[in-house]
Amino acid sequence: MYIPATLRPDNIDVCAASARRTRKPRSLLLAAPAAALLLAGVAPAHALVIGVTEGVSYQVTESQIAPRFEPIAEALSKALKQPVTIKVLISYNGAREALKEQQVDMAFIHPAHVALEAIKSGRYQALAWTGGFTAYKVSLLCKEPQPISDWKSVAGKGLVMPDPDSITSVITRAMLREQGVQAASLKLTNTRYQDAVPFYVKNGFAAYGATASSGVIKAWKDGGGNVCAESRAVPIKQWVASRKLDAATTAAAREALLGLAQSDAGKRALATSTYTGFVAPSAEVEAALLTWLGI
Repeated sequence: MYIPATLRPDNIDVCAASARRTRKPRSLLLAAPAAALLLAGVAPAHALVIGVTEGVSYQVTESQIAPRFEPIAEALSKALKQPVTIKVLISYNGAREALKEQQVDMAFIHPAHVALEAIKSGRYQALAWTGGFTAYKVSLLCKEPQPISDWKSVAGKGLVMPDPDSITSVITRAMLREQGVQAASLKLTNTRYQDAVPFYVKNGFAAYGATASSGVIKAWKDGGGNVCAESRAVPIKQWVASRKLDAATTAAAREALLGLAQSDAGKRALATSTYTGFVAPSAEVEAALLTWLGI
């Protein structure tokens, strides 16, 4: 049988003497675990990450987005009693990838279809909707004096829409499907920003222009233009939470978001974001939209 050299008879006295020299007082041995526990108690909590994407059909830069959400992140940090950081998701595909890999614990997402994709995947759940943006509708700008009565008549005509992956275009395609019209049957043109849509209709490059910007629609009407059709209402700016979060954290985050508009501090945080508050989501509306938008 193998015996370690330190335990052989000729080494026992040496080992004993060494042990006496190196043995620490009992008080120090007890203090070490206590110190470790004390340090653990003051260690910083894990930071929750908020992902933010603000759409691609408006001219907003990455450097403009994060500062707008910092006060809301601070409010969530206080409510959840842990640090909160912001991760700007400037592209839709970047947002999709971050959500797929669950790189963010919560996310504020414009557009709705990206949020709904994450919800349908089972990785995230609805947390809140943005007040004032729960009835986003696409209007078809046109020069025709009357609304579209025969949708078959639009086949072969020109239609200009924002970026194909924008929520405006997703809603427009859903509206066409609802009326039995395939988008491919029209002469489609895409322009990056919504405020460019009226130019195409005004100058005869398209018969219809899809936009949901209230400012663009107002300017078009004020200039004598008409709206030939309007879509269903869609909540487009949504908060989602990872299903990896525990129920208590998710509930506290939802309560904090819904309560921001109820306090002066919360209103100040919202003012920076330009939003007026957040409201509870509807599971019924969510389910209907998943079907209607083809998600």
